[in-house]
Amino acid sequence: MICDFTKNYDYLVVGAGFFGAAFARIMTDAGKTCLVIDKRNHIGGNAYTEQVDGIEVHKYGAHIFHTSNEEVWGFANRFAKFNDFVNTPLAFFKGKYFNLPFNMNTFRELWGVETAEEAKAKIASQTIDVAEPKNLEEQALKLVGRDVYETLIKGYTEKQWGRDAKDLPAFIIKRVPFRFDFNNNYFNDKYQGVPVGGFTAMIEKMLDGIDVRLGVDFAELKVYADKIARKTVYSGMIDEYYDFCFGHLKYRTLRFETERVEVKRYQRSAVVNYTERAIPYTRIIDHKQFEFGNQDYSIITKEYPAEWGEGTIPYYPINDDENNGLYAKYRAKADEEPRVLFGGRLGAYSYLDMDKVVLMAMNLAKKELSE
Repeated sequence: MICDFTKNYDYLVVGAGFFGAAFARIMTDAGKTCLVIDKRNHIGGNAYTEQVDGIEVHKYGAHIFHTSNEEVWGFANRFAKFNDFVNTPLAFFKGKYFNLPFNMNTFRELWGVETAEEAKAKIASQTIDVAEPKNLEEQALKLVGRDVYETLIKGYTEKQWGRDAKDLPAFIIKRVPFRFDFNNNYFNDKYQGVPVGGFTAMIEKMLDGIDVRLGVDFAELKVYADKIARKTVYSGMIDEYYDFCFGHLKYRTLRFETERVEVKRYQRSAVVNYTERAIPYTRIIDHKQFEFGNQDYSIITKEYPAEWGEGTIPYYPINDDENNGLYAKYRAKADEEPRVLFGGRLGAYSYLDMDKVVLMAMNLAKKELSE
């Protein structure tokens, strides 16, 4: 991973996360030269994992790779052996645990029902009839009814977005997936798992033989980008690339508190959501469980949502009408610059799972190679 800026590359790839690493790998395999830079001191972006006391810790929140796309799954398996971890998160509310996503185990704990017909009737009896919900609360009540909303949605969502549900737009909950069976698998995808040895090792293999520079801020190189490479592939914030000329896009961020606890199994599942508004964190992650660790201690992380501001990491784009309209202006400006290619969550201003980010990189690489 030693490189210098005097060499001329085909692509300057900004960001060493999944998007940048996948794009650089595909283009390098096709005979192109790439320089990958990242302003952090590590590769992997938000999927970065770090070993702490023998446990792979997901430093920026839980990551489970899942997909139904055969091509993406095949690509990912070039760089990692995936374990058979299945994501079965729980929600905790006032002393009780509930399965996620909402399924018959959830409904049995809520109401004591045993059949899908009973559960559907209970939900139908609690929903409200409103043609055009004015806010998130009305939308949720229309979709799921009072019990599910107040127990599993209201507090968690208010913490996640930092405001009362009545003050949140209805579009945040476009639909709520129900399962009327006892399947606790959170994902519907054909494949899922966690790379053995962590995501950092996976992306390190993806970047093998590719020039990488860490701790480099693209803002300091931007004026030289055309001298460094024929094209720039940018996975940072699209509004930042354009010096916020149309204004700032809005995000939510996360704050993490990680600690070692001297218990063999800290909680029932790798991820437990805390849905009461009075509890300040949204979830606790028990990192050891992602790789079925057997240590006599655990490493846990509490997640606290917060307003995004300069110097913090943008996690969740706020895709309301105002911000989507602002992004459209930046996207139109980007379309006029053939030498700069945007992608990834921040470049596309969209919350994307890892497989979708990899697919985006694959499609961009195919487009570049076809020209």
